[in-house]
Amino acid sequence: MKMSETKRFVYVTMLCAMAISLNLFESIYIGNIFPFGIRIGLANIIALITIEMFGIKEMLVVNVMRVFIGNLIRGLIFGSTFWIALGGVVLSSIALIITHKLKSSLIFSSVVCSVMHSLGQVLVVIMFYNQPRMIAIMPYLLLGSIPMGVITGIVSKNALRLMKKI
Repeated sequence: MKMSETKRFVYVTMLCAMAISLNLFESIYIGNIFPFGIRIGLANIIALITIEMFGIKEMLVVNVMRVFIGNLIRGLIFGSTFWIALGGVVLSSIALIITHKLKSSLIFSSVVCSVMHSLGQVLVVIMFYNQPRMIAIMPYLLLGSIPMGVITGIVSKNALRLMKKI
C-alpha cells in the first residue's frame, strides 16, 4: 500500500523535529564529553532511518533542516558554527547517497558518513580560518568517528527493525 502525500509529509516533518531535537540535546548536554569536539552524532541516526524509509530527497530535507533550524534556535545562524556544521552535513549526505545507491550495510554507511562529516567540518575550518594545518586533527577525529559511526549504525539498524514490526 502506497503512503499518501500528507502522511509522508507528516512523517518527514516528525523526523525533522527528532533530528533537530537530538542535535540540540547533544550540543547542549553531551557536547563537551569527548575531546577534540568529537560528538556521538545522534541526529545522524535520523538521517539513516530517513533514507531507508523514504529516500534521498527526504534525507536531504531532514539534514538541511537540522542544520538550519538547530543553528537558528541556538542563535548561531550564518556564524562559523553554522558553516562548519553545513560542511559536515553536505559531505556526509553525499557519502550517504553514494553508500545507499551501492546498497551498503547501514553500519558501513554510518561509519563512512561519520568520517565524511568530520572531514567536511575540518575542510570548512581550513577554508574559513585559512589554517591548512588543521588537517592534523583528522587522525584524532577518525578515532572518534569510526566507533561513533558503528554505534549510530547499530542503533539505526535496530530502530528500523523495530519500526518494521509496527
